[in-house]
Amino acid sequence: MTQPHLLVDEGDVHDLALVPGDPGRVDRIASHCDEAETIAENREYRVVNATYEGRDLTICSTGIGSPSAAIAIEELAAVGVETVVRVGTTGALQADLEIGDMIVATGAAKDEGTTKRYEEQTIPAVPDYEVLSALVDAAEAESADVHVGPVATDDAFYAETDEYVTAWEEAGMLAVEMEAAAIFTLARRKGLRAGAICTVDGNLVEGTQKGTDTEDEELPEKAKNNVARAIDISLDAATRL
Repeated sequence: MTQPHLLVDEGDVHDLALVPGDPGRVDRIASHCDEAETIAENREYRVVNATYEGRDLTICSTGIGSPSAAIAIEELAAVGVETVVRVGTTGALQADLEIGDMIVATGAAKDEGTTKRYEEQTIPAVPDYEVLSALVDAAEAESADVHVGPVATDDAFYAETDEYVTAWEEAGMLAVEMEAAAIFTLARRKGLRAGAICTVDGNLVEGTQKGTDTEDEELPEKAKNNVARAIDISLDAATRL
């Protein structure tokens, strides 16, 4: 059955999908691949099939936020995707994290509303160990500045008050973004493997630009450069999965 939002059917996509938020980043990831073909495009969703070093994969944007990300994961699972890797941007919550650093998430705090419709908030949103390990191994092979730890997933970009930022910082959250908790939760519930690697594009503790998953042209230069590096890391990880 054709999925109502992604407009794809079983057999249209591969078993592994990289899932950036920004539709424009789909094309950027595809440009790192050996070949690519656009399969579908609708609203915030762009779906491209590609091959990287002999590994067939799908690239699918999720849009901004957990509600649209959950739709993407639901529909990808329905058509045969088995592994999803978020490739995004994030706002740092620790003073020692710099713009351009990368974060591999070991879990995501559910400071969003979508997962509450699926399960109790006490059930953790965590990545698959094999995907997490593949991302860390690929990052280490690239000698990248990668931090491994928990992040917070939030719905209200413009309501991230100083109180929220302080609470996340004191809890040891490395960064805040808007999709990982939903992706981890839906993947677990659907029997998929999931992971996430995000590039720091601002530091909320230091008062620099907050992170959004918007057009790469809007990113600070160091973050823009390291988005490309994060793409390479995620693609290298894909070859290990």
